Amino acid sequence: MKKPQAAVRSRLRKQASRQEGSEKRVLSSSQVKPSTAAAGLAKRQEAAWQASVSSYHLFRDTAEVMAFRENLLNWYDREKRDLPWRRLAEGEVDLDRRAYAVWVSEVMLQQTQVATVIDYYTRWMQKWPTLQDLAGASLEEVNQLWAGLGYYSRGRRLQQGARKVVEELGGHVPHTAETLQRLLPGVGRYTAGAIASIAFGQATGVVDGNVIRVLCRVRAIGADSSSTLVSQHLWGLAQQLVDPARPGDFNQAAMELGALVCTPQHPHCSQCPVRSLCRAYQKVERGKLLASQSLPGSPDVEECASSTELCQLCAHPTEPWDQTLGVTNFPRKASRKPPREECSAICVLEQPRALGGPQILLVQRPSSGLLAGLWEFPSVTAEASGRCQREALLQELQSWAGPLPASHLQHLGQVVHTFSHIKLTYQVYGLALEGQTPVTIVPPGARWLTREEFHTAAISTAMKKVFRVYEGQQPGICKGSKRSQVSTPSSRKKPSPGQQLLDSFFRPLIPTDSSNLNSMAQ
Repeated sequence: MKKPQAAVRSRLRKQASRQEGSEKRVLSSSQVKPSTAAAGLAKRQEAAWQASVSSYHLFRDTAEVMAFRENLLNWYDREKRDLPWRRLAEGEVDLDRRAYAVWVSEVMLQQTQVATVIDYYTRWMQKWPTLQDLAGASLEEVNQLWAGLGYYSRGRRLQQGARKVVEELGGHVPHTAETLQRLLPGVGRYTAGAIASIAFGQATGVVDGNVIRVLCRVRAIGADSSSTLVSQHLWGLAQQLVDPARPGDFNQAAMELGALVCTPQHPHCSQCPVRSLCRAYQKVERGKLLASQSLPGSPDVEECASSTELCQLCAHPTEPWDQTLGVTNFPRKASRKPPREECSAICVLEQPRALGGPQILLVQRPSSGLLAGLWEFPSVTAEASGRCQREALLQELQSWAGPLPASHLQHLGQVVHTFSHIKLTYQVYGLALEGQTPVTIVPPGARWLTREEFHTAAISTAMKKVFRVYEGQQPGICKGSKRSQVSTPSSRKKPSPGQQLLDSFFRPLIPTDSSNLNSMAQ
């Protein structure tokens, strides 16, 4: 029978106080909390900052703060989604297991949609239900389960954190946001706050992408939300608003509001529980009223009235309010730097007649950098010249598998995959070792896998796309992914009759391999 949430929270608070002494024995007194002088300085700086900010961007009225908390939590209690990590956290009495359940979910949810995470989270917790289980796993196992989730360093750092807790912290997760962030690898300010508030009941605010959007709209913050100044202000607002009685629920409610109602492009303001406190919503409604009455735009008494200088939290005068955008005028972000473009030549090398069935060659990436420790098809950085690209790739293949028939290396198409900061174009080749003695011995860092083993190995989504080109199963644009594109010769537009005539006239003058390579180059 499920225990009432209030009883669970009460038990958790008592257990937290009992375990606090254990945590302090593991940490030195200087690690447990910042010095009194530092804390006092932080408070004075925060007070000075608030005094310099227009009240338009603040919650100066205690009644407003209380109303925000009550309205948001009442909405959350009615509308929150039933998610596996919430069920685990709400029903778990053991603080360390509760913190672990929250920790895993927060790491997986970074830059990843909830719908994608659910299946990965469920399989992860089934395989490693405790910190001790994860600490005892191999990196290969972690990469294998994480494969396809993206941002692969997250899984590696999560395991490193689990090992540190087990080996250095007596198996107990630190209880405060400050110690979580300082002691655990890969745990930043947001993740530390989420774990501390949800698992341990610490009254600490959190700021993620959803919360940024909610707060920027509620307090009409139009300056670049990624700037240090705005970020500091948003963290201050989050800390001011968090409900000390239900900090974990409040933080989840704020994120849930941004995910379900206060969405980036099409917000549902009519369903928002805090719209009566939202500056952006008030501005939109006032604009509608003025338009309906055909009144000239007059100064709004609710606008920011910074009289001494340009308000650093308002949008720059060069970015005026656009009535057609409504509340989506907020938040404003600086234009993102386009990803760096790179090109790679990659080959699926297969032994169709290997013992036990067809096998393909995979090699392991370095232990650091992009896709660290994952497996991939042999590849080289592509050069401008197609012939040089082909020769370099053949040399790379031979370094792993020995002498190969160069004439069998065929260019098949290309895959374009965008990582967080790199747009990588793979020129895809294939080489099938027909009629040759199967290769059974490869150097360290390489392995032959069956097709079934390939699909369960620790490989990236990009490698699956490359393999689809090799199999010829998915020409054209890859469905279900905006981040990857697949192009094969058969997917290209058929040339006109006149172009075909010209091609047939000139084709004999062009070497076959070079023509094929050049026609596929970007």
